[in-house]
Amino acid sequence: MTLAIGLIGAGRMGQILAENLVTRVPAAHLAAVADMNAAQAQAVAARLGIPAAYGDYRALLDRPDIAAVLVVTPTNTHVEVVRAAAAAGKHIFCEKPLALTVAGCDEAIAAVAAAGVMLYVGFMRRFDAAYRAAKTQIEAGVIGQPILFKAVGRDAGPTTVEYARRENSGGLIMDMGIHDFDLARWLMGSEVVRVHSEGACLAYPQLRAAGDIDNAVVNLRFANEAVGNVDVSRSGVYGYDIRAEVVGTDGALFIGRLQQTALLTLTREGIRHDAVMHFRERFGEAYAAELADFVDCVRHDRPPTIGGADARAATAIAVAATRSLDEGRAVDVAEVLAPHPEVMP
Repeated sequence: MTLAIGLIGAGRMGQILAENLVTRVPAAHLAAVADMNAAQAQAVAARLGIPAAYGDYRALLDRPDIAAVLVVTPTNTHVEVVRAAAAAGKHIFCEKPLALTVAGCDEAIAAVAAAGVMLYVGFMRRFDAAYRAAKTQIEAGVIGQPILFKAVGRDAGPTTVEYARRENSGGLIMDMGIHDFDLARWLMGSEVVRVHSEGACLAYPQLRAAGDIDNAVVNLRFANEAVGNVDVSRSGVYGYDIRAEVVGTDGALFIGRLQQTALLTLTREGIRHDAVMHFRERFGEAYAAELADFVDCVRHDRPPTIGGADARAATAIAVAATRSLDEGRAVDVAEVLAPHPEVMP
């Protein structure tokens, strides 16, 4: 028997996950799709051969045959949908970030714990072959003790003004940096304890009206005294540029690539090559692998590879880094872990 899964959220990312599940994860099948835009849900269902479509995700959650759901709704609705899915007894895969605040993460984690269901969070870069190989080599001691982390995350163009608003996406640092914050913890084997951010709206003035920026750098301090740096940008006009470096006491690892095709053209005018231009090209295999792993976790009742605690830790770093940007100072991550809920400005 294959695992029956429901898709909640049929936007761009929801469709990517749905296509991967339908075509590349034989241990599961998509039984239904829900989106507040009922016509969108119906169109996706028709295109992918999904037998049912709903305009209200609660109708999908009422289905007793559906054992798990993919939550790919707008970020500011994740907690609401996760709570409802947990109450309905569904295992949950939630796209990153789990929530825009630490308090929201805590609410979601508490809901799944009370319901006794699984919460798996979509940090797909951990399933990319290069990052996984780097983690294996770090654990094997190939580069010694990791002491320096560097990540680059540059989109080829800006997002929409509406999406850039912090109440919707959390802003540049949350939206783009959270992948790198998760990788920093995972690859370095230590928690981030302090951050210091600098950023500005330099290339796309329309984002300033939304209260967002388009370029930022975030310096990191780890609990084991290692250091790091993350740069995020919406103005990588040359391509989709995602890379990382880990420097250790006995060597270093350079992870990722800009070049899409293994071809260099050499002429009198110089050397040129193509570039990765879209996240689907760079992480297509990783998106499929994380879904296969989620299905395997549910089917074999094993703990999620990436769970609520990981999501909470990455969110806390992003919230602290955003506070650092706003207040022009270094911020201890412990500040945003205080018992009172923080508010994204």
